[in-house]
Amino acid sequence: MVIPTSVEILSKDAGALRVASVNVNGIRAAYKRNMADWIAARDVDILCLQEVRAPDKILRELIGEGWHILHAEAKDKGRAGVAVLSRTEPVAVREHIGEDYFADSGRWVEADFEVNGEIFTVVSAYVHSGELGTQKQEDKYRFLQRMNVRLVELKNEKDHVLVVGDLNVVHTEKDIKNWKPNHNKRAGVMDEEIAYFDGFFGPEIGYKDVARELAGDVQGPYTWWSFRGQAFDNDAGWRIDYHMATPALAAKAIKSHVDRASAYDLRFSDHAPLVVDYQF
Repeated sequence: MVIPTSVEILSKDAGALRVASVNVNGIRAAYKRNMADWIAARDVDILCLQEVRAPDKILRELIGEGWHILHAEAKDKGRAGVAVLSRTEPVAVREHIGEDYFADSGRWVEADFEVNGEIFTVVSAYVHSGELGTQKQEDKYRFLQRMNVRLVELKNEKDHVLVVGDLNVVHTEKDIKNWKPNHNKRAGVMDEEIAYFDGFFGPEIGYKDVARELAGDVQGPYTWWSFRGQAFDNDAGWRIDYHMATPALAAKAIKSHVDRASAYDLRFSDHAPLVVDYQF
């Protein structure tokens, strides 16, 4: 079996639940680049996907048996699409963020699981990449504003909530290799966008940035590198994929790893999977 990453294969502790998230940049293309080998090697319990960009029938054919699949397709064919794949069946599902404007956008899906008698809510989210001065950026701000509402609702309802995915914003200078050339010049590095994340992780909304807390005050680790130029080889990346957890759940996070490929031509996406183990 060819493993298309330099994965530090983490052994799972007894009782640990492994959640992985990755923007696949098109599930069909990712499978052509051996994504299936990565899945087979990683022993994931819940796998969240973004930018599936394929009909539900195609996703199910590629993933195969052994998974429960919750998939929110985008109305626009070949765009967006998010999914939650799990080894156990969820006890409840919700297929959009709660605002009709985004109902068919394929950007938000929620699944509730029962783990050791507790309800564990997992969200796969794909925030718009945005483009300054266009409707895409206005839609991005509208979606982030709606996240403000939904994150609070979920936190008030449940103790164990996890929002994962490609959120398309770097939170601090530690989350991007080239801060100065990009800050307030490109979507994803604008102060107005960053302010939302200050709120998500601040005392008012109160979620925790799991990967950052486990990694500490270091540069990166990045999760996205452009396919263009030498960004990957130079590690000129952005950390835009997150595990956002309520405090009670964040306290259960014990291991985190970005499965960065060992070489440019071994990548199955321009994003690397973010894998975190939670000890229930």
